[in-house]
Amino acid sequence: MAIIKASTAASVAELATDMDQQSPQLKAKPFSHELLTTSILTVLGTATFVGIHHRYRKQHRPDASLQDYVSGIYTQLNVLQSASHSRSTLRHFCYACQQAASTLQQVYRLPMTDKQSSSHDLATNDFSVMHTTTMLTRPVCWVSGVASMPKDISLLDENNENDFGVVGIDANREIVWQTTMPERVHDIVVQPVFSDQDSTVNDHLNNHQSRDVVVMGRRPSEKFWVLDTATGQVKFAISSVTNRHFYGHACYSLDGSKLYVTENDTLSLDGKIGVYAADSAYQKIAEFNSYGIGPHELIMHPNGGTLVIANGGIKTEQASREELNLDTMHPSLVYLNRHDGSLLEQITPEHNQMSVRHLAMHDDGTVMIGIQFQGEKHINVPLVLTHKRGDINFTPLIMPNNQWQRFHQYIASVAVDSERNLLCVTTPIGGCAALFDLTTRVLINSISLPDCAGASVYSGKIDSDNDVVKANIGQQSGFIVSDGQGQLTRLNINELTILDSELNSDTIAKNDAIGTDSKCHMMSFDNHLQAL
Repeated sequence: MAIIKASTAASVAELATDMDQQSPQLKAKPFSHELLTTSILTVLGTATFVGIHHRYRKQHRPDASLQDYVSGIYTQLNVLQSASHSRSTLRHFCYACQQAASTLQQVYRLPMTDKQSSSHDLATNDFSVMHTTTMLTRPVCWVSGVASMPKDISLLDENNENDFGVVGIDANREIVWQTTMPERVHDIVVQPVFSDQDSTVNDHLNNHQSRDVVVMGRRPSEKFWVLDTATGQVKFAISSVTNRHFYGHACYSLDGSKLYVTENDTLSLDGKIGVYAADSAYQKIAEFNSYGIGPHELIMHPNGGTLVIANGGIKTEQASREELNLDTMHPSLVYLNRHDGSLLEQITPEHNQMSVRHLAMHDDGTVMIGIQFQGEKHINVPLVLTHKRGDINFTPLIMPNNQWQRFHQYIASVAVDSERNLLCVTTPIGGCAALFDLTTRVLINSISLPDCAGASVYSGKIDSDNDVVKANIGQQSGFIVSDGQGQLTRLNINELTILDSELNSDTIAKNDAIGTDSKCHMMSFDNHLQAL
């Protein structure tokens, strides 16, 4: 376990300059005796409590002895080790102990003075003012932004009173690490990784944990951050160039060497795609046109050479979220050559106020599209579409009785399970998550989840012997959905229901088609949830 402080007060270049000017001398702060004193008092208090309890026992059982306490501890440990679920129970027990130890470290952490914060100690840790990372040594399976994290006054910078952050989540949906952020974040993008087909699960997991995770600031932010997936520690803080701001989304090339970011030209209000070199500290190396206004999410096509861009069609000015052109907006889906930025294909929706916002890519190259309709509330338009290269138009999924208005004209996230041909969409305004069978293109069912937004594929199990996450789609599969009430809900699909819907495409699935299992945390999860 570790507690790590990280700062993003300056850009990478500014930090390098500051570090050159810093003094190599570091005056150590005298060690406080508070921890030693408290530890002694804790031991004495525990001994006193055991003595009082033992005296009470002796009054009722003259044969009682202090050895009984030791024997009782060994007995409980043996029970845990012999139980069929012992390893799972011990993992939860260890997790609780780690959380308690983390809290103790935070309580007894020595405060950093201004002199220390500007010393050579900063030169070895570039980010030590505005980010705080609490980390447990467990594998991470998902990363999510958090709009409201539990506050710890001892860890907060006096000039940063927000409680925004990012968290790493393990296969049991427990928080592995949490890192504070100076502003609200939006998209989470995990760097791809490759391993040989003959490599073991452990080798893959080690590679899996060494990747970068990019955290995009919420539109119209001028920053994004690069974190370590295993620890949550901030590695880089990247600022937009002059007359640009970010639109909250990004994606990597399939080899993980390039990062593509949706941006806004604050002078012309044209959409741009910034290209950043991951192997060169995320320096911006190129820029392309998005061939539209207000580019939002973008994803990489499975062919590795094509960017797929959702141009929302909405104009916004610098440092503003105000929509300027709702009556004349022009959304589109664009296919772009990622190497030279040339336009390959562009498709527009049937209604000019159907803002193309969120995307997911099926392994077969089909793009899943979530729409946010900006028109009148009474207008009913399809909100979940698909498209494949070469198709002239979008193809909507099938909603029973065409009741798209149950989603309140707003799709927040789309996640696709290519193995089982399923799609999950969320709507915080509509307060539900919906699952579609992509074979029949029909709605399976929707589940009430107030303020839900993030969605990701869930596919795997915990190996109780090795504590390693293994892909096992046949035994456990579905989706995991996050919400603003702190819940991480697993949606499990009834296989028989899917088979029945394929045989009877006109039949609406029963209410038991989707099983739910929620785990709640004392935080408010934000818009997007990304699987590693």
